[in-house]
Amino acid sequence: MRCKYIFGVVVPAMVLASTVATSVSAFSLNRLGGTQVEGGAEISAFDADSANLFVTTGDTIEIFNLSNPSTPTFVSSIDLTKSSNIGGFESGSVNSVAFSNGVLVAAIEADVAQDNGIVAFFDAQGNFQQKFEVGALPDMVTFTPNGDKVLVANEGEPSDDYTVDPVGSVSIINIANNTVKTVGFDNVPIDPEVRIFGSGASPSEDLEPEFITVSADGSTAYVTLQENNAIGILDLYTERFTEVKSLGFKDHSIIGNNFDASNEDGGINIQTRPVLGMYQPDAISSYTVNGDTYLVTANEGDARDYEGFSEEERVKDLVLDPFAYPNAAALQRENNLGRLKTTSALGDTDGDGDIDQIYSYGARSFSIWDAAGNLVFDSGDDFEQIIANNFPELFNINGGEVNELDDRSDDKGPEAEGVALGVFRGHTLAFIGLERTGGVMVYDISNPAAPTFVTYEPNFSSDYSPEGLLYIDADNSPIGAPLLVVTNEVSKTFAVYQATP
Repeated sequence: MRCKYIFGVVVPAMVLASTVATSVSAFSLNRLGGTQVEGGAEISAFDADSANLFVTTGDTIEIFNLSNPSTPTFVSSIDLTKSSNIGGFESGSVNSVAFSNGVLVAAIEADVAQDNGIVAFFDAQGNFQQKFEVGALPDMVTFTPNGDKVLVANEGEPSDDYTVDPVGSVSIINIANNTVKTVGFDNVPIDPEVRIFGSGASPSEDLEPEFITVSADGSTAYVTLQENNAIGILDLYTERFTEVKSLGFKDHSIIGNNFDASNEDGGINIQTRPVLGMYQPDAISSYTVNGDTYLVTANEGDARDYEGFSEEERVKDLVLDPFAYPNAAALQRENNLGRLKTTSALGDTDGDGDIDQIYSYGARSFSIWDAAGNLVFDSGDDFEQIIANNFPELFNINGGEVNELDDRSDDKGPEAEGVALGVFRGHTLAFIGLERTGGVMVYDISNPAAPTFVTYEPNFSSDYSPEGLLYIDADNSPIGAPLLVVTNEVSKTFAVYQATP
């Protein structure tokens, strides 16, 4: 029998009806509809006035109408391969979109990814209005809460041979006066635990902005620096970074932080390990409780693995310090830690050429942080335990490949990538998309220090590998009820879900 979780308790699905009156967090995500998107489906934005959904595919922005979410209808397409559609800019691909106050914005990288990209502005019908030059590889774009500024995370990834490494930055576009300021990391205080390790890279080149969230009052932006395992804090009044804060490490030797480290151990094998995990979040969102800002991160993990420089090594190929790991031979077997991907850029704490501490990519979890970047909560080993206990056939599979059980255990497990927040019946909910295992984890995070698990909704009939999540509240929903839009990169689909008691 399929089960749901309510406040951490496993309950048979048929019992849910009797619990609704006492628990507003007891609900399921019901798939209303969805569709295939030619070219792919990565990030979406929504216009409540027209009920139009804008979906990035790489080369285009596809527009669908959600007036009836059960049967989305195609409206039109913005072809970004035609430079005339974006003011003469020769684009590589569109990486992100956002919508506010009748304006659609798109982050578009240059044909040569190390060159400066643009943020293009369109009206609600998708007609090009203007563009602004920003930094290299604009990867994510968002509006401030009042819609007066647009922020874009310029990742500045190096070329594959690592001969060109642009600086990472955030561009701030002021809509009122049509100005743009690009803010880098020169002379910014950087926590000494932040990973600065690219080949020959300065801190400004090495820091790579991935995703942005803005505090409710519009004063501060928080920027994930995924490869660096850090968050940049950007003052939007002074338009300067005030700090780059390391997120520290997750101790997988502690019970509750267990994980499966091998795809060659015969199946599901979740246990403690002498490993520290780098949180390395991709998506980030924020919310306010009693006047305090909290940050929610999806801790995907990511390695630098280029032709000109790679940090990625399996544990079996490391030289482990005999004092730190006296049982190295056993640990390095493939059915133990041998297959686990780790970094050669970190771990030699005494400089003698061997590894004193093993580090893994990502924390296989979501976390909540305070406004200073201090850890308030981490979901521990919830994701792998929940899937192992209730959907074992999906455990650490790879992008909908249900015949590849355990395949991603040696990498980053289920890979929490996207996060969206929404308020449902007075409760703040976090929706976390699992890129590899697929589906959406839902938590009630109304109390930042003690979130409770609500439900996990996998769907492999047509949707897998969620890339982006978008919550549409009841006031902006075409049906007057909250919706969750999930864009799925590998299946090239988007799906519309309704939260239903």
